[in-house]
Amino acid sequence: MSSICGTNCNECEMFKDNRCKGCEACDACPCGKKCFIAKYIDIGGIENYEKLKQRLIDEFNALNIDGMTKIHELYPLRGDLVNLEYTLPNGNKIKFLDDQEIYLGNQVPCEFNDAHNKTTFGLIANLNFILVCEYEKEGENPEIIIYKRR
Repeated sequence: MSSICGTNCNECEMFKDNRCKGCEACDACPCGKKCFIAKYIDIGGIENYEKLKQRLIDEFNALNIDGMTKIHELYPLRGDLVNLEYTLPNGNKIKFLDDQEIYLGNQVPCEFNDAHNKTTFGLIANLNFILVCEYEKEGENPEIIIYKRR
C-alpha cells in the first residue's frame, strides 16, 4: 500500500501492527495530528512536494557540516521515532519534537568514523525548521549540531 506521499506503508511498523491503516483510512493523521506532507500535497500537488523535498535537501547539503556526506533523499518519519532527548548545558534533558507529528528526515554515518568512534548524523525538517544532530548507536548521547528556522 502507498500513502498520499508515495511512502510504502508496508514498511512502517505502525501499519504492520495495525496501529495505522494508511493515510486515507486515518484522514492523513497517522500519528494523531494532520501530516504536514499530506496538507502540502493537498494544496500544491505531488510535484510541489517533490520540489519542497529538493529545497530541504539542498538546505541540508549547503550546511557543509564536517563529516556529513551529502544526502539525496528525505523520508517521512514519525516524531516518536526521531524525537531524541538532548542534554542541556545545565544538565536538564529535553525533547524538541512532537511525537505525534510527521517529519522529513534521513540519517547518514559520519565520514570520520573508525573502529572506536561511530556516530551518525540525524537530519529532521518540516516547513518551519531544519535540525541536524549527531548521535551514537541507537540514538544515544545526541548532540544538536544545528537548529535553524526556515
